[in-house]
Amino acid sequence: MKNINITWKITQGMYVLTTENGGCVVDAVSQVSGGDNPLISVAVMKKNYTNELLKNNTKFAISILSKQVNPEIIKTFGFNSARDINKFEKAETMQIKGLEVIKDSIGYMICEIVDSIDNDTHTLFIGKLIEGEVFEEKEPMSYAYYQEHKNELLKVTTEKGQTAWICTVCGYVYYGEELPEDFKCPICQVGKELFKKKE
Repeated sequence: MKNINITWKITQGMYVLTTENGGCVVDAVSQVSGGDNPLISVAVMKKNYTNELLKNNTKFAISILSKQVNPEIIKTFGFNSARDINKFEKAETMQIKGLEVIKDSIGYMICEIVDSIDNDTHTLFIGKLIEGEVFEEKEPMSYAYYQEHKNELLKVTTEKGQTAWICTVCGYVYYGEELPEDFKCPICQVGKELFKKKE
């Protein structure tokens, strides 16, 4: 038996990763060295547009989300593509070292990319910390907390007559009367059987 939900128990946080022209929500962020300029790694899905952007940029920013973060930030950066919308127009940000960081966050890290490692599904980007700041002392949101409270964080309200299908794994929302037969979630790739209808 393989219960992949065990990965929810890994003590990862929830972050918004940004680079020039885009960004996304990530959970796999780690400090991999010490010193005055520690190395920070972040794993980004290969099919995510932010992955493509990072390969053409030299820096990235990590904004650390708290348990009290406005859920709209997770919806904007987690369930939309920067190919389709300007995510920065939908969230309050400030520019640091030429990158947008989220104001509604515990703080941020700006990293200069020094290496990247490809695997089958993700690219691990490794950056040298060149600037960082703590905005306020709040409890960070863990990946486990997000999974446990996902329904309330990503609560979907629809206008009268509008049908929404919500992915029970990641929270992605598809609008339409019916899901296509071969539909797969564009975020986590599960099939239509794991979507719940909301009217």
